[in-house]
Amino acid sequence: MATGRSATLFASERDRYPGWLRRWRDAFEPLRWLAGVGASVLLLAVVTGAIELLKPHVPVLSLGVLYLLAVLPVAVVWGLAYAIPLSIASMLAFNFFFLPPLYEFTLADSRNWFALAVFVVTAVVVSELAARSRRQARESALLAEVASSLLRRGEVSAELDRIAAEAAQALQVERAMIELDDDRTAGEPAGEAFPLAVEGRRVGTIVLGGPRQGSAAARRRLLPALASLLAVAIDRERLAREALDAEALRRSDAMKTAVIRAVSHDLRTPLMAIVTSASALVREDLDLARADRSELAATILGEAERLDRLVANLLDLSRLEAGAAAPEREICLIEDLVVQALDQLREDSERVEISFPDDSPSVRADAHQIERVLVNLIENALRYSPAGEPVRVQVMSTPAEAMVRVVDHGPGVRPNDRERIFEPFQRGSGTNARGAGLGLAIARGFAEANGGRVWVESRRGQGAAFVLALATEPNT
Repeated sequence: MATGRSATLFASERDRYPGWLRRWRDAFEPLRWLAGVGASVLLLAVVTGAIELLKPHVPVLSLGVLYLLAVLPVAVVWGLAYAIPLSIASMLAFNFFFLPPLYEFTLADSRNWFALAVFVVTAVVVSELAARSRRQARESALLAEVASSLLRRGEVSAELDRIAAEAAQALQVERAMIELDDDRTAGEPAGEAFPLAVEGRRVGTIVLGGPRQGSAAARRRLLPALASLLAVAIDRERLAREALDAEALRRSDAMKTAVIRAVSHDLRTPLMAIVTSASALVREDLDLARADRSELAATILGEAERLDRLVANLLDLSRLEAGAAAPEREICLIEDLVVQALDQLREDSERVEISFPDDSPSVRADAHQIERVLVNLIENALRYSPAGEPVRVQVMSTPAEAMVRVVDHGPGVRPNDRERIFEPFQRGSGTNARGAGLGLAIARGFAEANGGRVWVESRRGQGAAFVLALATEPNT
């Protein structure tokens, strides 16, 4: 139930408004009282005038009920504090203007007292019902808003300030503070504390300050519902975190499985070749020609270099995922980076055809990391191209970017694989080429660390072009 951050937020009903609006409202707060009185007097006069116009056509005692048309809107908008005095004033006005003797506060017929008393009681009851309906509508609106905000945004602690401000108004108090149980703060704020509990489970505490008339009844109605909403939101937030943790564990397990598969196959194969070749070399009972010994030594050297590249890729991937691959940038010619990458390929570079522009563009990048990008892209192209087909490396530039295109004559990349192949331990579907599936992931990682991009362009059956793009630097 913990939110992982402080969930104690203090608010009043005024916190929902910006400062200039609060100052404006506070300045005109006395006008609300004047508006209530003015509206009561105006409505009383309007209804009295209407009765004066209707009394020739309708029995006067029947017209007294029209004063409810004045009492109801006042009760709804301003509350009972204004509606009850208006009810009494309506009774007096009806007596003064329409019941004999006219223009006196006495009654010739004592039975009219009963009619006036019934009117006052009816007006008060109707006013109370209207005011109660208004309060319930406000409370329902509060709960609906709280539920909507928690469902829409989800994070409970981020919404407590606004919920406290709304609750202060609905609970008819001057200020409110909501504190979740797992994020209790030191010290006790001023005010009366009430537990927020649902079905025996304590969710938190609400501290109310400056209670007004009627706040106790509002508190009994609202607090259980507010506690239920907060409990649901907290549970949903906890379940979401658990789901994320479970997904992270699942991804971690998948990564570990992929690493184990890569290690079990891609390490075992060259190791077996090295062990076999070395065993043949050290056996005294085998009479090997010089050419055979040279071939076995070359096999050992080649497979050892393959192991070295695999281990280097695993280390590079771990650095990228840990965010520890910060580049050491310097200005260098893209042509030099391509040449140095080809040098690392040794005899495989003989299958690579290169084309450079007349003016080689300069880039600001970590030379070692960009060389690794180019080596991985070229090795990938060599791996998927037929043995007799060359791989073309084309260097070109635009005013903003230097681009290196590595074009192979392999089977191409399917559209749904064009992003997946840049993920660790992933290879294109429908291919049998060996490899751990790390080269392209590392190439994109190092390129992005240097502010560049790597993507693939391909048509099925027509090969693929892997493109590295880096921002250019002015040549000095």
